[in-house]
Amino acid sequence: MNLYTINTGYFKLDGGAMFGVVPKSIWNKLNPADENNMCSWALRCLLIEDGDKLVLVDNGMGDKQDAKFFAHYYLHGNDTLDKSLAKHGFSKDDITDVFLTHLHFDHCGGSIKKEGDKLVPAFKNATYWSNERHWKWATNPNDREKASFLKENILPIAESGQLKFIETHAAELPAAISIRQVFGHTDAMMLPQVNYKGRTIVYMADLLPSMAHIPLPYVMAYDMFPLTTLNEKKSFLTEAQQKDIILFFEHDPQVECCTLQLTDRGIRQGEAFNLNELS
Repeated sequence: MNLYTINTGYFKLDGGAMFGVVPKSIWNKLNPADENNMCSWALRCLLIEDGDKLVLVDNGMGDKQDAKFFAHYYLHGNDTLDKSLAKHGFSKDDITDVFLTHLHFDHCGGSIKKEGDKLVPAFKNATYWSNERHWKWATNPNDREKASFLKENILPIAESGQLKFIETHAAELPAAISIRQVFGHTDAMMLPQVNYKGRTIVYMADLLPSMAHIPLPYVMAYDMFPLTTLNEKKSFLTEAQQKDIILFFEHDPQVECCTLQLTDRGIRQGEAFNLNELS
């Protein structure tokens, strides 16, 4: 098995929304905001090569939205999904499985592309993975969350016939991948867990979007159920610190991975490193 970091660029979100109740005087030292209170965040995906399977976990924002949309999120940087895949010798057509942690636009926007007036799968040879509970949540969204669930990113996946749900077909994914479900950020978000080089790696998605979010009160204002997130974080961090699990961050603008350590202030980050440094 081989794991590869796939960088698809950076975007900006309001710093206050990303850090919730934490004061700007504190969080601004962790990820400094611009003059509009916006902070840069990564769109970092994970590619899992296991035998004849090539599994891409999330796929960024994509590029099919209009200029007005991108003006809100300031997509920037030189990385793209295609360039990052090519760096490792792959293309979109090589992807056998697209694992979607959840269906917010910054995690699944690259799933679908425009061909003329049509919306078609960007990964023509891949199975797209979600779970039935989250799919129902995303396709019938509440008023607070509907701006993150864009129909053009989601419905064409089902229409293509390439969608499968974990509940009924999980055995088709590599055995080295197991799945954790969490319910605070959005309903039934999936976190893939991979056994790799004798270590356990968990792709954190939006349970812990960055290393700065490790302290328990650092919960995003975007979360649907913040107290649920708080409890999920506490449980996961305790387990991860005890079992020396590696955290892989989707949105941290600088840090790809870290371990955890127990301090007099609670559980905090341990060693920070890039995935390719793992021996």
